[in-house]
Amino acid sequence: MGGGSWSNDAYKSIKTSYSTKATDDIFTNNKAGKAGSDMLPHGVKFRECRDSDAHPAAFGVLVALDVTGSMGKIPEQLVRGKLGTLMETLISHGINDAQVLFAAIGDIYSDQNPLQVGQFESGTEELNKWLSSVYLEGRGGGDEHESYSLAWLFAARHTSTDQFEVRGKRNIMFTIGDESCHSSLRADKLKTLMGYTEASDISDEAILAEAQRMYHVFHIHVNEGSYRDNDEVLGYWRKMLNERLIICEDYTQLAELISSTVAIIHGLDLDKFTSSFDSKTASDVKNALMKINTSIIKTDGGVINL
Repeated sequence: MGGGSWSNDAYKSIKTSYSTKATDDIFTNNKAGKAGSDMLPHGVKFRECRDSDAHPAAFGVLVALDVTGSMGKIPEQLVRGKLGTLMETLISHGINDAQVLFAAIGDIYSDQNPLQVGQFESGTEELNKWLSSVYLEGRGGGDEHESYSLAWLFAARHTSTDQFEVRGKRNIMFTIGDESCHSSLRADKLKTLMGYTEASDISDEAILAEAQRMYHVFHIHVNEGSYRDNDEVLGYWRKMLNERLIICEDYTQLAELISSTVAIIHGLDLDKFTSSFDSKTASDVKNALMKINTSIIKTDGGVINL
């Protein structure tokens, strides 16, 4: 997967076609009331991110979206316009080989489809296909906890990338939502969801550590709604990720936050990268990424570690 290329013209056509469509006409699995079979993680061995003629230095960007409650507005906002912002901003700054995998997260203890996974893609049609295939379940557990750790599990155990395996460099992943994470994933739930014949309970800390071998792991806390400035939620993420917690005050800026974080990991100057944004967005993004921007360390070979 991921051999295609981004086309601004193709995306403009898609964006125009969506302007008159209702949400369920874009996210067609909503009408079925369940995730599509091609988005289910059950039995999936690997999602692959490979080099190609079009992308000789492919790297994965895994974006796991909380689709519980009000968070369903974020995939819709991305598919209706900000997917273009994400890809076009990266490409215009010379970051041409990103392959993006969109995933969706819910609650493993209460939701029908707590994990959905697309494929790593670079092409316009392909990225739109997987993003619009997300089922916006809109439930969640209602207890300040969701299963973001499922994204860490999938990244750690079910992705295979040339960035890590060939070049020895980490990919990049984001979980995005407004709650904290369950402290563990139970074995019985993992067997049902993932199709494992054998499993054991795994803690959030343990599976995060696994994911961090292959990925720069970030969480974007959407600081709106019921959990705005929630000490318990923010305290959890600070403990788990420290400076890799990104606080987003305006969910409409998520594409800019993601692309700017990718730019920092690639050693680009944040001021220059954000200069094409409107002044408010540029200021907000730089403030949100201040700790990340000042904590990067460049090592031999261009690998950047946090």
